[in-house]
Amino acid sequence: MAAFCPFFDMSEPLSGKVAFISGGSRGIGRATALKLAAAGCDVAILYYNSHEESEAVCELIRRMGRKALAVQADVANPGSVEEAFGEFKKEFDRVDFVISNAALGVLKPALEMGLKHFRRCMETNALALNTLAQNAVPMMSAGGSIIGLTSLGSERAIPNYTFIGASKAALEALARGLAQELGPQGIRVNCVSAGVVDTDALKHFPNREHLLAEYETRTPLGPTLSPEQVADAIYLLCLPEAAMITGHTLFVDGGYAISG
Repeated sequence: MAAFCPFFDMSEPLSGKVAFISGGSRGIGRATALKLAAAGCDVAILYYNSHEESEAVCELIRRMGRKALAVQADVANPGSVEEAFGEFKKEFDRVDFVISNAALGVLKPALEMGLKHFRRCMETNALALNTLAQNAVPMMSAGGSIIGLTSLGSERAIPNYTFIGASKAALEALARGLAQELGPQGIRVNCVSAGVVDTDALKHFPNREHLLAEYETRTPLGPTLSPEQVADAIYLLCLPEAAMITGHTLFVDGGYAISG
């Protein structure tokens, strides 16, 4: 029998770590914030216009005995993100996990959209990963994990999802490049590709009911995928046991992507 180690609490494997999560007030971001806090992390939440929801999540985290901070910023604006990290640094002197979860897009045929739509998708969904990394890496002297949230639209054609899909493909390519650049510093960069999750974002899809029904039919492990299950995968990539996983896109979809 292995000797008991009093300095390692199995119930809090990420104790003493600090996580920075964009879009952490609802859906997958909220579930991730609570998951990492339960594992021992202090958590900072970056939000755009959901102040009350973000503070509510922070209050739940504080009740766990963790530090929590909500900061407003537009992830598409590098200057705004830099200001947010200025606020973050007033409370924390390090960051171990950066989760780029905030996303935005317009659900229309590509031929009906223009440059402003393309830029906004790219800046929010892809460039933000690089902007967050630029600000976080100087605070990651002990290494860490950077994770971007992507989707199946990065490699499959989905009606009215073309610009968003293009930005998600760019996000995955950017993550691979960053993984190569930051690996020597002990920083891993990966993506998590979630299946159809019934979040607030999905309510904006005109074919929401069809997507949910198709997911239930096509998914071997169905019938539904929850934000908490996606958060579980993000958590796995933060664990020390994932120390040699980088430049990877982890599918969390119950087998949806392999089913035709």
